[in-house]
Amino acid sequence: MADDEAARLERAVQGDTQAFRQLIDAHVDRLYRVCVRVAGDAGLAEDALQEAFLNAYRHLGTFDGRSAFSTWLHRIAVNAALEQLRRRSRHEVLQSDSDEDDVLAVSEAAPGPERHAASAQIGRGIQAVLARMSATERTAFVLRHHEGQSLEDISATLSLNVNACKQAIFRAVRKLRAAIEPAG
Repeated sequence: MADDEAARLERAVQGDTQAFRQLIDAHVDRLYRVCVRVAGDAGLAEDALQEAFLNAYRHLGTFDGRSAFSTWLHRIAVNAALEQLRRRSRHEVLQSDSDEDDVLAVSEAAPGPERHAASAQIGRGIQAVLARMSATERTAFVLRHHEGQSLEDISATLSLNVNACKQAIFRAVRKLRAAIEPAG
C-alpha cells in the first residue's frame, strides 16, 4: 500500500471523513463501472455503490491489510451490487430488451448505417444474454474479462472454490458466444 494511502487509511480509521473521502475518490469510477456491469442497471449500481461505501466506512477498522485496500473495497462493492440484484429479482423480472444501459459497448470501426444497426443488434443480444445469466455467471465474467481479476480473487469475492469459478466463467462465455455467432 502506498504511504499516502496508508496514512489516509489510518486517519480514516480514526474518524477523519475527509481522509475516507480521498480514499474512496481514487476508486469510485472503477467501482461504479463494475457495479453497473454486475447489476446491469445504472440505478442499482448507484445504490450498490452508496451501500458499499457506507459498509466500507462502518467496517474500516476490520481492514487488516492482507489484501490491497482497493481489493477489499472492490469485494464490498461487488457484494453490494449482487445484493441489489437479489433485491430487485425478488420484486421484478429482469428486462432483457432494455436499451437504456448497455453493459458492453460494441466498437464501431466505420459507423455507417448497416454497421450501426448490426452493432446495435449485437449489443442488444449481449445485453439480453447477460440479463438471463445467473448473478454468479455474470459477476464472474465481468470480474475476469472486464476487471482482469485473478481466479483466486474472483473465487474469494463470490465465496466459490476456484473450479466453480472457472465453470461460471466458462458458462458465461459459452452463452455469449452462442448469442453473437452467426446462425448456420
